[in-house]
Amino acid sequence: MNAITSTLEIIGNYPVIPVYYHEDKDICINVLQACYDGGIRVFEFTNRGKNAPENFKAMLDYRNEHFPYLKLGIGTIKTVAQAEQYLSIGADFIVSPIVKEDIAKLAFSNDILWVPGCMTPTEIDFAEELGASLVKLFPGDTLGPGFLKAIKPLFPDLKFMPTGGVDVNKENIDSWLNAGVTALGFGSKLFQAPNDAKDYSWLTQRCDSLLKLVSKG
Repeated sequence: MNAITSTLEIIGNYPVIPVYYHEDKDICINVLQACYDGGIRVFEFTNRGKNAPENFKAMLDYRNEHFPYLKLGIGTIKTVAQAEQYLSIGADFIVSPIVKEDIAKLAFSNDILWVPGCMTPTEIDFAEELGASLVKLFPGDTLGPGFLKAIKPLFPDLKFMPTGGVDVNKENIDSWLNAGVTALGFGSKLFQAPNDAKDYSWLTQRCDSLLKLVSKG
């Protein structure tokens, strides 16, 4: 089994994917640990701030020492230069908000899963032509489950993952599962801490609950 197939299999088995960024390295590591404790085995860090490369490397080092089987990828990759930088750090997969041929070629030449962000059937078709096996529907809350239900028959061999505004409640999750998603990417709504939070146990519990909701769907 190659690395791409292995990553896809883990995503299928653990279909809740946190999508996260923070400037503080220690907070990033605490969040990663809390998510792992809640059953998360695929985590997307986003390339959205000046500390992103440094923090991502720290998270990778921590992952390698404490839970090497977790897949840690990088998101918000829009250029080949960005992709090359994070591949050199050790990213397990690359997620883009766009479809770009040169990023696809770089990822596949390194045996790395590339997940492009798409919003139209034309973009999805282009991503499939470039070799994508999993497509990010972005922004998820704008497109909605009805969009996926309508276009999925056109792309029977593709897997889909909505990201952006996906809610943590059962109704929203069920509607996406019924539309045929393979996984769900959870951003800000996953990381909204309770007002009385003193540690990250709430995040561990939320991840555990989400995995149970998705697996029952």
